[in-house]
Amino acid sequence: MKASVRVDTVAVWREVLAAAVPDLHRLCRDPWTLIGSAAARLAGAEVVVADLDVLTSVRDAETLIGHWKARRDDTYVPPGEDRFRSRFARFLFPGLPVEVMGGLELCGERGWELVRIDAIVMLDVAGLAVPIPAVTEQIRVLESFGRPKDLQRAALLKRLSEERQ
Repeated sequence: MKASVRVDTVAVWREVLAAAVPDLHRLCRDPWTLIGSAAARLAGAEVVVADLDVLTSVRDAETLIGHWKARRDDTYVPPGEDRFRSRFARFLFPGLPVEVMGGLELCGERGWELVRIDAIVMLDVAGLAVPIPAVTEQIRVLESFGRPKDLQRAALLKRLSEERQ
């Protein structure tokens, strides 16, 4: 089991977002959003963030792969190939890696299905417009992923949502 190091300080967030988000806005032709631990953290959940997961279209993933080729980490292989597939690439940015998942699909009871985000919230993070799924969407997606870490994040977001009501 891999140990997580808490690196999600304000300075680290600003650094990685400042390096990646302007390119995402400029280069992506289709809607994109942060998902996973970064989105949960930005929604207020106390989770450790080891990378930024960016959900894009396949077309935009290809564009980013070409644009960020010097940053690409070709040695990293994402776990869960039996459950997840996408046009995946991991990039080394200052502070945190950025993982792009173009056309992410999840293998569930009905076979392979595209992971859709139906409600996006735009946040201002250090002067940058950062899209994340609405909390209810994050919970739905994390529960569909079904891994222990995802179910734990979903539970944290549920509690956070209940506390805010």
